[in-house]
Amino acid sequence: MIFEMSSRQQLYPTITASNDDGDAESKTCGKILVALSWILVVVTMPFSLFVCFKVVQEYERAVIFRLGRLLSGGAKGPGIFFILPCIDTYARVDLRTRTYDVPPQEVLTKDSVTVSVDAVVYYRVHNATISIANVENAHHSTRLLAQTTLRNTMGTRPLHEILSERETISGNMQLSLDEATEAWGIKVERVEIKDVRLPVQLQRAMAAEAEAAREARAKVIAAEGEQKASRALREASEVIGDSPAALQLRYLQTLNTISAEKNSTIVFPLPIDLITYFMKAKEDNNM
Repeated sequence: MIFEMSSRQQLYPTITASNDDGDAESKTCGKILVALSWILVVVTMPFSLFVCFKVVQEYERAVIFRLGRLLSGGAKGPGIFFILPCIDTYARVDLRTRTYDVPPQEVLTKDSVTVSVDAVVYYRVHNATISIANVENAHHSTRLLAQTTLRNTMGTRPLHEILSERETISGNMQLSLDEATEAWGIKVERVEIKDVRLPVQLQRAMAAEAEAAREARAKVIAAEGEQKASRALREASEVIGDSPAALQLRYLQTLNTISAEKNSTIVFPLPIDLITYFMKAKEDNNM
């Protein structure tokens, strides 16, 4: 055991020294290549200026690599920047907001209902250097993550929450995507759920349930109206019973209403008490 530890202690300084020697050699080679590149620029002046000077727009940034290493100072632009021929390469990064239309995703909700959901994601690059150096394709990665996040979020919700709480679900998706894409230099600004498509059979079942609920409410309302009307009629009969003249006035008002409608037939109401009197008189004669 002691022999192994001593051998490791002897090996690590050797590796460190070799790494330092490699870094020193690469720096020396880099300085030589940079000097040769400058010489090339001076010799081919002024034609080299057309190659060395580049322009990026206001909404763009340029990430420069010199001999494979990221150039210090961060992304360049907007405007004119300078590169050395043969040893410098650069990548343009668009900082404008992009829109990604998430294709419809088949999702099984928490209450075992299959729905098709699609959404729109608005995002932009907020750090050009990180978006180039930390991920191969930031836009493609963000789009794949948006699809996965949409399926995972909808799979943890029941159907009634998906239909009624779209804004809350969109906000949760936006926070989740923004946190995951922060290391890629991407800022997710907004997520909107466009449409939730239900199976045809489920749509018919929900429509039938809603229609039955409306009919039930209509019957309850009609019953309540009949109850209130019967109470009003009872109170009206009590008022009319206290005053016989009020009943006659009601007869006249009804006749006036019928005549105002331009009818050819006029119905005269006959009091029930009068018919009862004649019936009693007939029974007395028979006896």
